Formats: sequence, structure tokens, C-alpha cells
Amino acid sequence: MSAFVYLLLGSNLGNCLETLSHARHEISRLAGSIVTTSAIYKSAAWGKEDQPDFYNQAIKIQTKVSPEKLLLTLLEIEKTAGRARIDKWGPRTLDIDILLYGDLIMKTNRLTIPHPELPNRKFALIPLREIEPELVHPELQKTINELCKVTNDRLSVEKLIL
Repeated sequence: MSAFVYLLLGSNLGNCLETLSHARHEISRLAGSIVTTSAIYKSAAWGKEDQPDFYNQAIKIQTKVSPEKLLLTLLEIEKTAGRARIDKWGPRTLDIDILLYGDLIMKTNRLTIPHPELPNRKFALIPLREIEPELVHPELQKTINELCKVTNDRLSVEKLIL
């Protein structure tokens, strides 16, 4: 059975645009077909602010891969892009978050879906709103558009014109 999954790609080290392109290629090769992508957005770092700005992009994929296997695949893609897990919320060549996996709600030691910080992060909500504004968050029962309006996150998120 296949599912639509929403991912957020992020990068703030190295050639970020090239890294995001590489990530999309690897995701389509290893995880599932890309249905649509948002524009790329630039935002100030969230959580740990003394680092370079991030480039973020939301993507919608269709996959038959289980959530746990998808997580392992995405972690491997991050690793091949040079991701080193040193600092929580620290700078990174590539970060790939599973935001939503269909209407699945799950919590394990390694994976929580929907992503628990999604409602608090404009840098994730705004690109996701671009591709699926009426998508309903399965726990909060609010659309992505509604979540954008009520988030407490005040960091700037700017759409890049490439």
C-alpha cells in the first residue's frame, strides 16, 4: 500500500542548493516518487540561532516504504551528504524531516509522526502550505493554512526566486 508523505529538506552548510538537489535525487531513487516540491525558502536558524541561515524545501512523495524504513533511508541520505550529528539544532549539510505520513499518528523511541515541532516552525509550515494548504494535521485537526496563521514562530521565512 502506498502513502503520500511530506518531507522537509534543510541545509545551512556548504553549497546548500546543490545539497537540496542531491537530496531530491536520492529520495526519488531510494524512497519514492516525488509528486511535488515547494520553492526553496531561506530562514534564520531555529532553536540555535548563532549559525548560518537555512535553506528549506517541502516535498511530497508517494512511497510504499514503511515509516521506519523511510527514516533509515533518509538518515543514510543525510550521511552521504556529509551530515554529522554533533549539536542538536546545530549547523548541518542536510537535514530531512518526515513531517506527515498520510494520516498516520505514531510515537516510537526513534520516530514521531506527525513531526512534533511542525506547528511551531514557520520554516516548515510555509513551504508545506505552498504545496498543500488544505492538508489536515491528523492530531490537531487543523489545516496547514490554519496552523500558519496561529503559530507562535516569528522568525522570518523568505521565498527564494531562483
